[in-house]
Amino acid sequence: MAKQPPGSGRGMSTRLKTAEGRSTASQRWLTRQLNDPYVKAAKEQGLRSRAAFKLLEMEEKLKLLKPGMRVVDLGAAPGGWTQVAVQAVGPRGQVVAIDILPMDPVTGATVLQGDFQEVEAEERTIDAMGGRADIVLSDMAPNTTGHQATDHLRIMGLAEIALDFARRVLAPGGAFIAKVLQGGTEAEMLATLKRDFATVRHMKPPASRKDSAELYVVATGFRGSAAAT
Repeated sequence: MAKQPPGSGRGMSTRLKTAEGRSTASQRWLTRQLNDPYVKAAKEQGLRSRAAFKLLEMEEKLKLLKPGMRVVDLGAAPGGWTQVAVQAVGPRGQVVAIDILPMDPVTGATVLQGDFQEVEAEERTIDAMGGRADIVLSDMAPNTTGHQATDHLRIMGLAEIALDFARRVLAPGGAFIAKVLQGGTEAEMLATLKRDFATVRHMKPPASRKDSAELYVVATGFRGSAAAT
């Protein structure tokens, strides 16, 4: 599995060579990217996104991904979490990555392009895995508007549809990990999770930027398809 990234340290920061034609917000974002140890480590390790380290760090504590497992990665592009899952489950496992956007192939994974909310997506996913999933992952997030209430509703909406899909494809005992926002999971969604899973908790991995409001909800011990009806 990919290595953990180094600490940011107190080394010299990298500055933009030119700011010409860039907005102030764009300059800030690019400067942050240039000086982000996770971005640098992802490039060095051949990972497609810094987000891969969020899953790696959670896995260090959770140890949910095991050889031979069936895994679904929702909204998978560009594929950082898919890469981590493939390494974890090994050649005997099955990883299905789904995104409405095109995504470059990941060796060891089945990449499906399409909307997982469509009726046939459930069947396509189970067919590709050869059975029901042991874990469903979702690092999905909408483009932010800058309006806190709107952004919260949009990201929670994605988490809810990811949960709905997970409840339809998970095997009994399975797990679900999804991005939510600080303040935790909405009461209605949390009630559903507690009803359908044995354990529910929230995590904020170190790779999640300190100024980000994102959290991850982790639900384990799916009670089975009877609970999802």
